[in-house]
Amino acid sequence: MPNDVTTNRVRRRRVFYIPGYDPIHPRRYRELFRKEGAAQAAISGYDISLTPRKGARYGWNVQGRMDDAVVETTIEVLVWSDIVRASMATGILATYGQLVRTAWTYIASGALRRLMWLRKGPVIAALYPVGMLLVQLAIAVIAGLGAGALVTSVAGMLGLAGGDGAPGFLAVAVGVVAAVAFGVVAFGVLAWFKRHDNRIFAYYLMHDYAFSAATRGANPAALEARMADFTAAIAKALGSDTDEVLVVGHSSGAHIAVSCLADLIRAGHVTPQSPALSFLSLGQVIPMVSFLPKADRLRADLHFLSRRDELTWVDVTAPGDGCAFALCDPVAVSGVAPDDRKWPLVLSAAFTQTLKPETWKALRWRFFRLHFQYLCAFDAPGDYDYFRITAGPLTLGQRYAGRAPSRSRIERPASPHTSMAT
Repeated sequence: MPNDVTTNRVRRRRVFYIPGYDPIHPRRYRELFRKEGAAQAAISGYDISLTPRKGARYGWNVQGRMDDAVVETTIEVLVWSDIVRASMATGILATYGQLVRTAWTYIASGALRRLMWLRKGPVIAALYPVGMLLVQLAIAVIAGLGAGALVTSVAGMLGLAGGDGAPGFLAVAVGVVAAVAFGVVAFGVLAWFKRHDNRIFAYYLMHDYAFSAATRGANPAALEARMADFTAAIAKALGSDTDEVLVVGHSSGAHIAVSCLADLIRAGHVTPQSPALSFLSLGQVIPMVSFLPKADRLRADLHFLSRRDELTWVDVTAPGDGCAFALCDPVAVSGVAPDDRKWPLVLSAAFTQTLKPETWKALRWRFFRLHFQYLCAFDAPGDYDYFRITAGPLTLGQRYAGRAPSRSRIERPASPHTSMAT
């Protein structure tokens, strides 16, 4: 591992953060870092300050003063929120079409059944938008039928619905009006649900799962181009005067990071003279992609990265996070672990131990908030502290040297597809 000896302390660090499937501009991550970093600093007794960063890529500068050291960190974000927004720009009927195609992809490929072998939480999260959208459709149909029945009832009371003395064309007209009432009311109900999806998240999650399912696990061309550009930026940082280059992938950003790092190492950008290269995957959902039939590139990248000496890879999840494949070794469960596998080091953030009981009680059912807890302050952080990792004087390798993996990690190969790109 280049430049990663325990006598060396980090003075300068470059962090490359890859968010998950998120349509919101990455300034939200800057504000989250600012707010939660200040909270963690107050709890842990150190100091963190942020300043703006100029450059082509969005990011910010951080100065960390902790453990008798001052560390300068530059954070850059892979911006792909525009790609996410474009994938979400579908109408109501198109979203229901996505539901059918996505469900079929996961069921017919065998991926859904195998995912159930791992963790119930993320599978329930994957089924939630399907169930919720079907419930919304049922409510819309019932409301539409009610509107149509009301039209027919009123017409009958007025003697317009057919029968003795009523011209036949009136009955037809009433039927047409009833059908129109059904369509207008049903569609109106569906539109109301979509407008309020910021509270329900059915459409958002459906688009999320459909994004990978649409290509059966392969990366879309637009995302591959963005990844190549970001990989080039990481390669440039590896040639700069810095002590550690840390890549952080959160949620679905973890599988993007895996491929970026695999490309980086294959291209020979990591040399004995390079800064320490570190990879922190947080709340990963890699099996949702790696179990799909066309995820050959991702599976090959997982296999490749897991045996490399050029980096340190630490994977942090928590059983309390129902949206992540908690403590599931993404290489092993994907069925591509080599005999000489070194990574990842699978660790638990142990929310029930690192958060106060009152904090855990307040967050327990806020599933999306818990999925972001890895980027937030902990009441009793233990050996996982996102702000010490990103702004402290130790590399990731130094911080977790000698650390044993979680005893409750899951390593059972479960993917129905194990083919790898050559």
